[in-house]
Amino acid sequence: MPSPLALDFDRPWTLLNQCPAYQATPLKKTLALNGTRLVLKDETDRFGLGAFKALGGIYAVAAFLMDRWHAEHHAELDASKLFEQELQNWSNQFTFVCASAGNHGMAVAKGAQLFNAKCRVHLADTVPDAFQEKLKSLGAEVIRSGAIYEDSMQAARDECGLGDDTAILLADSSWPGYTEMPTLVMEGYTVLAEEMRRQFESDNAWPSHVFLQAGVGGLAAAIALHIRQQWRVQPKIIVVEPDAAPCLHESNRLGKITTVKGPVSSMGRLDCKEPSLLAFAVLQQHADDFVCITESDAAGAVAFLAETGVVTTPSGAAGVAAMLAAERLGISVPAGSTCLAIATEGQF
Repeated sequence: MPSPLALDFDRPWTLLNQCPAYQATPLKKTLALNGTRLVLKDETDRFGLGAFKALGGIYAVAAFLMDRWHAEHHAELDASKLFEQELQNWSNQFTFVCASAGNHGMAVAKGAQLFNAKCRVHLADTVPDAFQEKLKSLGAEVIRSGAIYEDSMQAARDECGLGDDTAILLADSSWPGYTEMPTLVMEGYTVLAEEMRRQFESDNAWPSHVFLQAGVGGLAAAIALHIRQQWRVQPKIIVVEPDAAPCLHESNRLGKITTVKGPVSSMGRLDCKEPSLLAFAVLQQHADDFVCITESDAAGAVAFLAETGVVTTPSGAAGVAAMLAAERLGISVPAGSTCLAIATEGQF
């Protein structure tokens, strides 16, 4: 069955591999419960920003600038020229605007900084001050906008709806009429999946289960789509959310985009109450299961990973939390299975 979304897997791989700061993150192997093998993709130091989101934000900024230059000048632009003075001067007219629970904003801010554009990030009151200070250190303007993430997202959307074509909304979620930029963000995430595919192909040691944590669902959908279209051996794909914010679980159950309500979760980057339109369409087709974990599950997974030397947050450990709670969640993981999870962020 055709996928509802087409992602260009080659362009981000080629572009990001030209970046001097690019380096593949490690795959780490350990034993978990009942002899289950855990393979962990460690994103806790991606691009020095400490989260997978660096792939999406940096790539989306670069791809937008290349596409806009092509549209204005009717000429192709090599990615290496983005660092030249002429292009840096031209890029300075653009301000990339986003809402963030932390990591997406830092990725967009880093992309803007690399290519001499501007960045403005709307943060909800629930976002820790540590993220605000990191954003400012990357040159971003930070605005506190509302009590929760959805408020900050609305503020970013309102700002970019005023007719200024140099204020570019760069969201990692999508909705009817807004899909171009989140598609670029998701394309950037597929670099992570391609790194894993190449390693598994080299070792001929493929996972049987993949646990993908989700907020609005962009990462989970990008990885799931890459797996279904590019991986030689197909695993079961399990989407993991906090039980305080089961927006994808409920959308899948009801067969339509669904907004949920719930308390604030310790899994802050996953505490999203409405899924991305693009992500839901992909995951509805390609995921095998949707499960919800508790705050206690996530805390236990943080402790488990710390014992292996990986320092992450409840959000970063959510995939591992679902693997550890598989029996209770009704997921069949036979002894000897190999489970893949992603530590999506480091401590901050």
